[in-house]
Amino acid sequence: MINIKENARLNILNHSCAHLMAQAIKHLYSNAKFWVGPVIEDGFYYDIDLGDEVIKEEDLPKIEKEMKKIAKDGKKIIRHELSKEEALDMFKDDPYKIDLINRMDENDTIISCYTQGDFTDLCRGPHVDTVKLLKHFKLLKISGAYWKGDANNKMLQRIYGICFENEADLEAHLQELEEAKMRDHRKLGKELELFMSDDLVGRGLPMFLPKGYIVWQELENYIKNKERQLGYQHVMTPCVGNVELYKTSGHWDHYKDNMFPAMEVDGEAFVLRPMNCPHHMMIYANKLHSYKDLPIRIGEIAHDFRYEASGAIKGIERGRHFCQNDAHLFVTPEQIKDEFKNVVDLIFDVYKDFNIIDYRLVLSLRDPDDKEKYHPDDAMWDKAENELREVLNDLGMEYTEEIGEAAFYGPKLDVNVKPAVGNEYTLSTCQLDFCLPAKFDLKYVDSDGIKKTPVVLHRAILGSLDRFMAYIIEETKGNLPLWLAPVQVNIIPVNNEYHLEYATAIKTLLEQNNIRVELDDRDEKLSYKMRESQTKKIPFTLILGDREKENNEISYRIHGSRDTINLDRQAFIDMLNNKIIKKEF
Repeated sequence: MINIKENARLNILNHSCAHLMAQAIKHLYSNAKFWVGPVIEDGFYYDIDLGDEVIKEEDLPKIEKEMKKIAKDGKKIIRHELSKEEALDMFKDDPYKIDLINRMDENDTIISCYTQGDFTDLCRGPHVDTVKLLKHFKLLKISGAYWKGDANNKMLQRIYGICFENEADLEAHLQELEEAKMRDHRKLGKELELFMSDDLVGRGLPMFLPKGYIVWQELENYIKNKERQLGYQHVMTPCVGNVELYKTSGHWDHYKDNMFPAMEVDGEAFVLRPMNCPHHMMIYANKLHSYKDLPIRIGEIAHDFRYEASGAIKGIERGRHFCQNDAHLFVTPEQIKDEFKNVVDLIFDVYKDFNIIDYRLVLSLRDPDDKEKYHPDDAMWDKAENELREVLNDLGMEYTEEIGEAAFYGPKLDVNVKPAVGNEYTLSTCQLDFCLPAKFDLKYVDSDGIKKTPVVLHRAILGSLDRFMAYIIEETKGNLPLWLAPVQVNIIPVNNEYHLEYATAIKTLLEQNNIRVELDDRDEKLSYKMRESQTKKIPFTLILGDREKENNEISYRIHGSRDTINLDRQAFIDMLNNKIIKKEF
C-alpha cells in the first residue's frame, strides 16, 4: 500500500481532508472540540471531544455526506498568521487549542491557522487551495484515544479517514484494505480457532487454543531441529529474575520502562523477564570454559513479558507475553565472523523454507551524537560495527545502515519483512555484544593459559514464535501448508449408516501414520460439510462412499479445488508423508 505520509501531494490532500472532516463534524455536533489531526501512513485521523455525545460506525456515512456538501460548496482554504497573544484570544474557549498554543516553542512568534468557510483550526499546513479538491475520500473507522496518549487523561474519539486525487485510486486502496482485512491474523485466528484473548486474563496476553498450539509446536520443533543440527544446546530458564540480575546486565537502567513492575517477595525484588540474555550469561558462568569449548551455542524457546502500550497491542503479532526463538552464541573474537555468517545463512535457509522473499537487511548502529543510552566504550562500538559490516560486505548482501537503532550493548543486523497486513517489522535479528560478557565477568581459558572474555552473539531466527505465526497466517490467508496445518485431513462419510465404519477405519489408519485427522460424522448434508471443510482451510478432504468402501481406496479434494481424485490408501499416505517431510509450502 502507498505511504500517504511520505507522498508529498497525498500528504497535503489528506491533511486538508482532516480539516474537512472536522468542519463537517462541527456542523453536526456543535459541542465538538478538536485535539490534533495528523497525516499517518494510511491516511489521517482527528481526535475529538464530543462531550456526552458518541459517534458510532453507522454515523460515518452521515459525516461523509456533510463533507461532500462542504466540498461541493467550494470554499477557499485561507492561511492566517497570528501572534501567540492573538491565537490565545481566538481560541480562548477551546482548552485543547489553548494547551497546544501554550506548549509551542517560545521562538514560534508566528502561529498559523487555516480557515475554510465557517471553520478555523490551528495548523502549520500546507493545505490545498480549496475544499472542492477534496472529493475522493472515505472515513474508515472509529477508536478511542487518551488525550496526549496519557491514560490518566480524558478518552477522546479518534476518527480515521483517507483521501485520494481520483475515485479510481480511492477504490483501489479500499480493495487493498478489504484484502488486508481478510488476511488479518486476528480475524483468521478467531475463525480457525487458533488463539483467543480475554480482558479478564489481560490485554496483550493471548491464549493458544488446541489447533493454534499445534501450529506453535510445529514451528518450535522445526527451528529446534535446525538448531540441533548446527550444534545448539537447548535450555530452560525461569520467566522471572531478580532485579539485581537486570541491574548487572544494564537492562534495568536502559529498559525498565518496558518491564512489568517489580514484585517484592521475602525482601527481594523480582520482575517478569523481558529478555533472556542475563539468564543465559549465568548458564555460561556456571563453569569455567576452555577456548576449545567455544563456540558454545545456547538456545531457548523462552517466555518473555514486556509492558507494551495498549495501543500497540496487536493479536499475537505484538503482545505483552510472547515466546522468543532466542539463542546466545559465546565465541572467541576470532570466531565472530564465521559465527555471524552462520547465523545469516540460517536466517535465509529458514526464509527459503517459508518462501519469504519480501525483506530488507538493516545494520543498526549507535548514534555517535547521542551516546547516553549506549554502553560507553567507543573502541568496542567501532570494532563491533566494523565486524558486522565486513561480514555483510563479504557475503555480498545488500543492506541499509540506520543510526541510533542499535541495542544499548552493541550493533545488530535486523531483517525486516513487509507483511501482507500493516507496516514493516523486524522478524529476525543478530546482535553483537562485547558488553554483557564483561558485565557478568565471563571468562574462558585461551590457548596461552590466560583467562579472557568471550564475545556474545544474540540471535533470534523466527523472532518470536507468536509474531512469526501471525506473519505466516497473513501471508497464506490461513491456508497453512500441510506440515503446519492443525488438521491435515478431514474425513466425510457420504452416509453415516453405510460408510461411517469405513471412514473410522481410515481415520485410525491415518492416525497410526501420524497424520492429524478429523472425522465429520454429523447428521448434516454432504454439501454443507464439504463447504465447511473448505471454510476451515483443511488441506485435504476425503469423501468416502460406496465406491471407496468396495475398492478399499479413498477419494480426496485439495483445499481450493473442485477436482476429486481417487487413490489407493497407502499411496495417499505416502503422498502426505512425502509432502510433510519436504515441508512443501
